[in-house]
Amino acid sequence: MWRLLLPVCLLASLSPTSAIPSPLPPVQAASAPASAPLPKDLHPHFKGTRAATAHEMRLAQRHDGFVILRVGLMPKDTSEEYEITFWNSIKDSQYPSDYEAYLKAYPNGRFAPLAQARLARLRAAAPKPASAPAAPAASVAHAASSAAPAAPAPVPAPAPAPQAKTPPPPAAPTAAQTRAAPAVATPAQPAVPAKVNIATTKPGPHDIQDCPTCPLLIAVTPGNFMMGNDTDDPSEKPVHRVTIGHSYALSKYAVTVAQWNACANAGACPRLSSESNSAPNAPVRDLSWDDAQQYVKWLSKVSGKPYRLPTEAEWEYAARGGSATRYWWGNEMRKGTANCKDCGPPWRVEAPDDVGSFPANPYGFYDMAGGVWEWVSDCWHNSYKNAPDDGRTWDEPNCQTRVIRGGSWRDGAGYMLSATRFKYDSSVRYNANGFRVARDMQ
Repeated sequence: MWRLLLPVCLLASLSPTSAIPSPLPPVQAASAPASAPLPKDLHPHFKGTRAATAHEMRLAQRHDGFVILRVGLMPKDTSEEYEITFWNSIKDSQYPSDYEAYLKAYPNGRFAPLAQARLARLRAAAPKPASAPAAPAASVAHAASSAAPAAPAPVPAPAPAPQAKTPPPPAAPTAAQTRAAPAVATPAQPAVPAKVNIATTKPGPHDIQDCPTCPLLIAVTPGNFMMGNDTDDPSEKPVHRVTIGHSYALSKYAVTVAQWNACANAGACPRLSSESNSAPNAPVRDLSWDDAQQYVKWLSKVSGKPYRLPTEAEWEYAARGGSATRYWWGNEMRKGTANCKDCGPPWRVEAPDDVGSFPANPYGFYDMAGGVWEWVSDCWHNSYKNAPDDGRTWDEPNCQTRVIRGGSWRDGAGYMLSATRFKYDSSVRYNANGFRVARDMQ
């Protein structure tokens, strides 16, 4: 338990008082002159680890212009923790859609006024679009028809000149299913060939590819492993043995922008904002679980194979790569092994790096630590108590909150553990969320 001395004047920079639990019993006062410097280790204790993204700060006593704070770690499995983690991941963003997503998820959240102010500032600073002449009446029908993307078969030729396309309108969300999609119109973007011949996505000798536009797969043989983590997050407990009794194939990389655009070009998936999806070999993101379901449905149709999202157990079995350590490479973070914040180059705050930019795990899978959070098929449960032990999907009727795994490029090393899990509303898009696909081996 840390004891920190903070000047009273700094209290305004802390979380709103509504977040401060009832005070602890009085503790011994610490006397310190008003000019005393703050502890040098103050800042690192307020960020940097998975559990420390939201600290429980309890006012204990005021003395000589200082307050004594007891800083404990708030359990990650609280609604407040999810909101603070969401906010921490976007608070330095220069994209209006990030703040729009936060406000849609937390319209009355603790950071809502700040999000609104930053959103207004970013909108005011955005360049004004050039005024376009009024369209003649004859073009109205054409404009309406262009709202739904055409469905040409992707070809490996240079992209044609850009044509303005807007996504189909989403279904009206319910109160519990607010979709955090950008409110602004989707910018014009060129069609992107679905198959991008970049070295990191060329088939290896043991890779499976069911169609030219299909993601590369790696076959995973049956086995058993210990799932979860007993030393940190309550949602990762208890550690339990899972036996994967079936062979399945999982995509070698997260689904890329080019692969998603093949589905969008066919009219089977929504076309996403180029703000988050401009590099063809980057992992596609800003997707909901529902969006991912559209992709696997289309992929099953074009390939003739039963594609789906991996189960949470299948995902962790593959992510561990046969290891029983905290990370797939060992028990300590190693620079240059994952696309995450402060984890070594290549890294940039604006977007994840291309798939395959970091080493593969022992099973041959890339970027299962960092890059983008990845949707899995399971419904969210607060712990593994009563979880199935055979690797199947753990679902619930009318489930609206699904599991995401792996952490993203915006998160620190504490989120790169093989056992890390989090939750998100299945109908809500967030620009750090992507996915990879799986299918049973027949």
